Amino acid sequence: MGLLTAAVSFKSLKPSCENGVCQKATTMQTIFFYSSLYIIALGAGGTKPNISTFGADQFDDFDSKEKRLKDSFFNWWLFSSFTGGLFATVGLVYIQENCGWGLGYGIPTIGLIVSLIIFYAGTPLYRHKLRNGNSPTGDLIRVYVTAFAKRKYELPRNLSGLHELEPQQYLNTGKRQIYHTPDFRFLDKAAIEKDGDNNIGTKPPCTVTEVEGGKIVLRMMIIWIATLIPSTIWAQINTLFIKQGTTLDRHMGSGNFQIPAASLGSFVTISMLVSMPIYDKIFVPFMQKRTGHPQGITLLQRLGIGFVFQIVAIGVSYFVEAKRIHRIKMYHVLGPKDMVPMSIFWLMPQYVLLGVGDVFNAVGLIEFFYDQSPVDMQSLGTAFFTSALGAGNFLNSFLVTMVDKVTGSHGGKSWIGNNINDSHLDYYYGFLLVLSTLNLGAFVWVASKYIYKREYCREGQEGSFEMKENT
Repeated sequence: MGLLTAAVSFKSLKPSCENGVCQKATTMQTIFFYSSLYIIALGAGGTKPNISTFGADQFDDFDSKEKRLKDSFFNWWLFSSFTGGLFATVGLVYIQENCGWGLGYGIPTIGLIVSLIIFYAGTPLYRHKLRNGNSPTGDLIRVYVTAFAKRKYELPRNLSGLHELEPQQYLNTGKRQIYHTPDFRFLDKAAIEKDGDNNIGTKPPCTVTEVEGGKIVLRMMIIWIATLIPSTIWAQINTLFIKQGTTLDRHMGSGNFQIPAASLGSFVTISMLVSMPIYDKIFVPFMQKRTGHPQGITLLQRLGIGFVFQIVAIGVSYFVEAKRIHRIKMYHVLGPKDMVPMSIFWLMPQYVLLGVGDVFNAVGLIEFFYDQSPVDMQSLGTAFFTSALGAGNFLNSFLVTMVDKVTGSHGGKSWIGNNINDSHLDYYYGFLLVLSTLNLGAFVWVASKYIYKREYCREGQEGSFEMKENT
């Protein structure tokens, strides 16, 4: 952020401009600017998969009070994140447009420095989980390698032929034993106890718990694939929705004040901030009484509801865009910078629906991937969430490029041209609506087949175990 602030503050690091016309950036300026962005991406890759996981690790699963608090942690963690996002989309965007980019980037840079000081000041108070045994990533890879090496072995008829440690050994090491599941049976071959194993390697067979960790990752990968289209819908907030907003009447009141197009995202944030307490304090207790489930509804049900909100939002986007195109034809607004006589607040419903949907979708995804990950690999679960958002943005770029090329070929009018006043963005939203609906059907089918992680957890006195099912 410091380099990015410098890139927009010092004359030698940014293109020179006269009378509103800027020169093309030099090679050095371009390299410096993009290096700043990629360093931010590297830093985010270190913090984003770990920060929520580290926060959730501060709660003790074996303490009933802390376990209840942990169930609400992700709701309030994302609430605080969206509060920061609201300040960015409303306050910082206004500062950047009216006071300069240097100040706009400088404020969050100072904020990060303060955050770093607070983080290190709190170090003595944090609860750290010590890792026992080998690297969990190494154990995971060994499951797949061993299962492939034993691919010609015959699976035993019962679990007694599979290698597993005694419960007391898990108690001594502080690890959790995972219950065997019937899917992905080919991975069970990694735990076969049979003469001749030494020909494969010096290590003993994988345990059933290690094999189940491998199965869990595969199950999460399937759910991850089902979240790519919803992540693509989310990408519209910072791309096409804003492009729509730049063509609409952004004035507020009778004065000259205009809403910055990039501030439209604040509608999502505000609706999410309003909906989150309602969900946590009203919806969850209400559903707990109806279903008896500790979280009101299962994690996958929460995701499904969020996806439905997204489908409704993209449907509303289609109809709003159809109305915008109707106004364009009515008033003959064809220039790329011409304003369509239609209030920007027509876009508010789609933003609000996405914000409410995020209470189910975004928070549900973080909690699902964290909850279902193997105990020693829960940062991997959060990485599933952040990578889904990133992959959704790449998929969105791919879809936009392909749709533009296909629809604009052979002299046709592109659905997503540079001049969206002379395009058919409504057709593209219709395309996304069909994709989202099909994806929801696929998700419901996958969710119906999903087997939640079940663990033997130590409860109460030492040496006693009971089944814990994560749903």
